[in-house]
Amino acid sequence: MEIRGREIPVWQQAAAIIVGFTALLWVIEIVDQAMGNDLDQYGVKPRSDEGLLGILFAPLLHGGWDHLSANSVPFMVLGFLTLASGVLRGLAATGVIWLVGGIGVWLVAGSNSVHIGASGLVFGFIVYLAIRGVVNRKFWEFALGVVVLFVYGGVLWGVLPGQPGVSWQGHLFGAIGGAVAAVVVSHRRDEVLRGIIPGEAR
Repeated sequence: MEIRGREIPVWQQAAAIIVGFTALLWVIEIVDQAMGNDLDQYGVKPRSDEGLLGILFAPLLHGGWDHLSANSVPFMVLGFLTLASGVLRGLAATGVIWLVGGIGVWLVAGSNSVHIGASGLVFGFIVYLAIRGVVNRKFWEFALGVVVLFVYGGVLWGVLPGQPGVSWQGHLFGAIGGAVAAVVVSHRRDEVLRGIIPGEAR
């Protein structure tokens, strides 16, 4: 990406996207609070037609300020790391995690429930970062994955049923989405990425 003839470093692009997206989450929550939490109904509603919209909207919605605050910092850190090695590749991985997580919840979660929050993306980022170095056979990615697991690996216990009101299904399928993304995105040819954004695939 270039602005006025100056190429913007990939890490700056990644930071801008993640900070901007996190700000969007807070704006949406402000609107949701002003509407009496009416937006929360647009989360994933398993096996219902209207619940299909939640696959697209659920990561944007949160059940209050505590829920959003808990997700914001890990989302920014892990999202930045996901995008920093290549914005297009990171966005593709995010899209895979988003869809796999939402579809999985819609298929298997309990009836008469609504699932919202960006924690599925957080779990997906953890798994994606943890295993992409193995898939891509890149030492620095492998080393980063070890660090990510050391810092955030403990939260992966959240894929198991536990705390009432917490969507462990969202965590589980977000994590599965991260594994799928690590495999699928690694098959994108660097030549294709270079053709779209010069210097992107390094």
